[in-house]
Amino acid sequence: MKQSQKNWAILGAVFAVIAGLAYANFHQGQRGLVNANGVSSTATPSGTRKVLTVAFVPVTCHLTCPVTDFASKTSTTGTEFDAQLSTGFPAMVEAMKANRLDAAFLTVPLAMQLREQGVPVKICCLGHRNGSALMVRADSTAKTVADLKGKTIAIPSPFSDENLLLRDLMQRQGLHPGDINIVTMKPPDMPVALAGKQIDGFIVAEPFCSAVELNHTGRELYSAKDVWPNYISCALVVSESLIKKDPAVVRDLVRGIVGSGEWAEHNREDAAKLVAPYFRQKPSLLNYVLTHPRDRVSYTDLTPGDAEMQHIEDLGIQLGILHKHTPMSELMDKSFIPATVAPAKIDVSKIGTMPKA
Repeated sequence: MKQSQKNWAILGAVFAVIAGLAYANFHQGQRGLVNANGVSSTATPSGTRKVLTVAFVPVTCHLTCPVTDFASKTSTTGTEFDAQLSTGFPAMVEAMKANRLDAAFLTVPLAMQLREQGVPVKICCLGHRNGSALMVRADSTAKTVADLKGKTIAIPSPFSDENLLLRDLMQRQGLHPGDINIVTMKPPDMPVALAGKQIDGFIVAEPFCSAVELNHTGRELYSAKDVWPNYISCALVVSESLIKKDPAVVRDLVRGIVGSGEWAEHNREDAAKLVAPYFRQKPSLLNYVLTHPRDRVSYTDLTPGDAEMQHIEDLGIQLGILHKHTPMSELMDKSFIPATVAPAKIDVSKIGTMPKA
């Protein structure tokens, strides 16, 4: 796996369209000092406006985060949300543990692990449905997971829903835990490793799956939506300290996320153009993800159900990545989800005009 990382470093420029590169916040220097939790304030003609940093990684599971950022920055009301591209889930987890970050998009098993460790965070809503796939090399003859026995498959993290999905498929098809060589790899490294035949496949969120599909180095074996209906990978996780201290900001954030999802669901081409500079990816790649087919990933029904979250927890405990049951009432706070979801107000004429890092 060290070789794949070396290859990525060498070919970084070529694969920049799918790299999770950190970038600076928009409008640097135009707002007040950020406190320990990433909350700040900025002066506006109507008075002081609160600003909240929300961390994400460049996968379409997190698309609603940049859309919420854009909507808030093209408005003069409510909270301004600063979508901060992160280098990865470990960095966000450590920032939340150290009280340097109050809100982030994390995988559901990671959020469950944080609660298990006593970190006071809550899942407040989802950011998507579906949008992950199991990919194999284009020349692979595999038709089922059982055909991957003895092969090497990459996952983004042991605490990813993709790991749960892969292992669930293995169990369903009669494979034992050691029958597939499962390795952990950063998502941007996966297409390089697949093309170089260092791995036989990977399971991860878009747009990395579509990237190998478009360059003809990989093909889809299973789409999450087809084997796990309404599949969940990531959710919005918020610190309890922010929930207690400033529930109005959390309400603004959750309303922004579900409203952004409603807008993106029905404006997919514009959504691809909007998030491209946030993700540092080509609009054409994101447009492909969002439109081929249009239900590859969905941004409606963002209220997490107790039963589906319990299923994820049960799988995590079965695999040994989680160690105890956390009551759903401790894991989630769904009180901020609006009863009626209105699409975010997006000025499409401003898409492409936002400052870039």
